[in-house]
Amino acid sequence: MPGDDQVTDEQIQKWADEAEAGYDVEQLKRRGRGRPGRGAEPTQVIAVRLTAEEIAALDDYAAREHLSRSEAIRRALAGYAA
Repeated sequence: MPGDDQVTDEQIQKWADEAEAGYDVEQLKRRGRGRPGRGAEPTQVIAVRLTAEEIAALDDYAAREHLSRSEAIRRALAGYAA
């Protein structure tokens, strides 16, 4: 969308046409909610407080290894626990 904060008349018409045509409810139900799981076991979000320096070091490592912050932290924990 132009500027990411403006909706064009064409986009509104496309949404209206889609709604009037109807939605496949079964497909919407299969889609699920939230992020996909990481495996068979349920996961839990844990908040951790980091200093600006720790975040910078984490981001540097994650960028070097082409990882997300979360994956970098998981790898560090796996290495610590091994």
